[in-house]
Parts: sequence; structure tokens; C-alpha cells
Amino acid sequence: MRYIVWLLRLVVFILVLMFALKNTGPVDVNFFADHVITGVPLIVVMLAVFVLGGLLGLLLVAPAMLRARREQGRLRREVARLEEKARHPVMPTEAVAPETVAPMAPL
Repeated sequence: MRYIVWLLRLVVFILVLMFALKNTGPVDVNFFADHVITGVPLIVVMLAVFVLGGLLGLLLVAPAMLRARREQGRLRREVARLEEKARHPVMPTEAVAPETVAPMAPL
């Protein structure tokens, strides 16, 4: 399975590299307030937009990831506490009458 994933990554990388090599022409980048940068290679613009999109995606996912990590830690601590409690059960100090456990149980 690992080899298939690496093969798929290689194919995607080659396709992206071929796409990048075909799109190296100069373009003008227009910003707000009539600010223009001229002669920027198209691949640089695409790479910058890709990186900015990835960073924005990470910023949007980060709170949910942190919340999930915190919940996992809390659940691990609770499991450890319950396992410790199961290893050392508390024995009742006085005898319990059967009627208190199952009152009027049918035979």
C-alpha cells in the first residue's frame, strides 16, 4: 500500500511539474488601489496562491484539531483512571444484605 501511495505522489508531482514548465510566461499581477507588478512568471503566481491557500486551510482547521487533541488527552486520562480503579477495586467494609442488591427478586 505504501508503494502505491508513493507511486501516486510521483505521478501527481510529474503532472504538476509538467504543468508548471508549460506556464512560465510573464503575467501582470493587479492588486487593489491600482498597484501592478509586471513581468512575474505565471508559475510563481500559481505557487504563491497555492501556498496562501494551504496556509488559510491550516488556519481554518487548526481550532478543530486542537479541540480534538484536547478531547483525546482528556479521554486517555479518564481511561487510565478507570483502568487503575479496575485494578484496585474497593471492597465494601460491611456485609450487604441480598435484599438491598435485588429486593424481592423472583426465584
